[in-house]
Amino acid sequence: MLRAALALALGFAVVTLAGSGNLTADDKKPETKKLEGKLTCTKCSLSETKTCGHALVVKEGEKEVKYYLSDKGAKESYHGKCCTAPVDATVTGKVVEKDKKLTIEEPKVEIKK
Repeated sequence: MLRAALALALGFAVVTLAGSGNLTADDKKPETKKLEGKLTCTKCSLSETKTCGHALVVKEGEKEVKYYLSDKGAKESYHGKCCTAPVDATVTGKVVEKDKKLTIEEPKVEIKK
């Protein structure tokens, strides 16, 4: 009898805990953000990569945060404007963390004039 009561209590606890922690697919979706900062080349300006790529350096408080763009690198139309020197830009996209780096997926880049 004691075993049955214990099994029932344990089963109830498992069902209750499992039901309270459910995440839906919507909870895991990255949200779209609009960020402003300095768009720069990860090879030529930052010396971080072997091939040209892009990063948006955003000042957040006292520190600078780098957001790496998931794009075509040197093949992007805006690459020539930011390869050798950073330019002011606004980037809109989905921010996710990949390999312990903040990455902007599906970036839409607007170079400020």
